[in-house]
Amino acid sequence: MEYKKYIIDGEPSICFVIRRLFDHSFEKQWYEKYFAFDIHGTITIPDYRKTDKSVIEFYPFAKETLQLISKRDDIKMIVSSSSYPDELDTYLKSFKKNDIHFDYLNENPEITHSKGSFGYYQKKYYFNVMFEDKAGFRPYDDWEAVYNLMLEYSDKLPDKKWHIKHKENYHKD
Repeated sequence: MEYKKYIIDGEPSICFVIRRLFDHSFEKQWYEKYFAFDIHGTITIPDYRKTDKSVIEFYPFAKETLQLISKRDDIKMIVSSSSYPDELDTYLKSFKKNDIHFDYLNENPEITHSKGSFGYYQKKYYFNVMFEDKAGFRPYDDWEAVYNLMLEYSDKLPDKKWHIKHKENYHKD
């Protein structure tokens, strides 16, 4: 695969990953794509001292981008967070009030090692794109670029008859 075609000067590397993923999904005829999102320092501006977690402050363009992604059937959204269960419940309720809908919490039951899907996923869940500040995502800079990219791809939808091909043979004897 020629990667240079996905690189646009000044665009964050996560856009490269998303562009490449969309092309790859069309080549393989995969409908589903899996985006994983950290919360603190990625979606929300962290304030670890506050006790009321129901009022969250989004980074610029984070809420709008997540709303766009939430409207797509082909993208499954996964919360990837080490927050405590009561905090996660509060965050998820707040996201839902803002029309942001996550499919899974710290898991992806759709792709598992028992289904023969791409690898061994007993301790790590499968995702295609990870939004994580500790892995290089820069929320003040990157959300706007991802928002614009999602607008660009808003009419580029895969065929609903396509699905992830769970059976692969290259790891079998």
